[in-house]
Amino acid sequence: MIIGRGIAIRSARESGRGSCCFPGLCVLPGGRWLCVCRAAPTKTGMAGQHVLMTWSDDEGQSWCLPVAPFVPPSIEGRLGLFRAAQLTALGGNRVVAVIYWVDYSDPSHPFFNEATEGLLDSRIFLSFSEDGGETWSAPVPVNTTPFHVPTPITGPILLMQNGEWALQFETNKTYYDTSVWHHASILMFSNDRGKSWPRHARVTFDPQARMFYWDQRPGVLSDGRILDLFWTFDRERGVYLNIHACESFCQGHIWSELWDTGVPGQPAPPVALSDGRIAMVYVDRTGAPVIKLRTSADWGRTWASETERIIYAIAIRMQEGKKRTMQDTWSEMGAYSVGLPATALIPGGDILVVYYAGLETDRTNVEWVRVRLG
Repeated sequence: MIIGRGIAIRSARESGRGSCCFPGLCVLPGGRWLCVCRAAPTKTGMAGQHVLMTWSDDEGQSWCLPVAPFVPPSIEGRLGLFRAAQLTALGGNRVVAVIYWVDYSDPSHPFFNEATEGLLDSRIFLSFSEDGGETWSAPVPVNTTPFHVPTPITGPILLMQNGEWALQFETNKTYYDTSVWHHASILMFSNDRGKSWPRHARVTFDPQARMFYWDQRPGVLSDGRILDLFWTFDRERGVYLNIHACESFCQGHIWSELWDTGVPGQPAPPVALSDGRIAMVYVDRTGAPVIKLRTSADWGRTWASETERIIYAIAIRMQEGKKRTMQDTWSEMGAYSVGLPATALIPGGDILVVYYAGLETDRTNVEWVRVRLG
């Protein structure tokens, strides 16, 4: 059941943050809830975008005024903006943020090049806090070699049971590249707390460039395996398929074949419950957008419909349809006003969910829900 809900970061057009979206969160051992999001005047525009952060020390009853803690550096003389960030609790008051930088040297360029399907140059940065998110180190770039293409982050640093860190992102084409877009989901591994990333694993890749396993959402389960969930798009048919999944038994370095979960939508990272079940929060856009939760008792193979719970619903029109081109797909995503849930486990077993939501595309809040499962 839902035992609490509210707004963590509120839309404020007069402050240049009409669109608050792409949220992330973590829960610190001392009980603080940290939340970040991308804020901008509009959802699809580049101008004015920045990362906002807030926190609550009273389980969501109040939140501090949002702050913009990260200053984007120039790279090779090019101005940039931070488009997204995700947070990982490291123990005590220590937190690491992974931040997504995008080239803004030519403000006339949109983020997505509709003619080529390429993205503006982008990089990944790390920043550290020792005081629960109140102050942060200067962001430092991550060397993502051999991936010298745009690398949008797909979630926070993942802490593996063998002590490694896993950096997650997906690969896109450079802005003017006219070749076929071969999408891949990547994990890079560090055993020195983010100083170097010498190894990587390609989690998904379709050599036919038909299937896009977008927005990978990995989570470490109670037995050490990693379950990765995907928002799955069939480019040839122009439709989203059910959420697909794969798993790794070797700390993310080798992955199983993908399987169809039978559940439609865009998932959040899975949450391992103390009784062995797995919880999955997801956005179902087969009608008006609804954020739902289901559980699995067989390591993510099946998600029984009778376990379904509604997290958030809104009386607006359906926001998804058939797409003829990738440009149609990108435009449709840009018009969503509900989406991208992120999850964290609260000490005691409750699940904290954040997501963006609103009646209008360019007027969305970051909301939170606390869920207790029987």
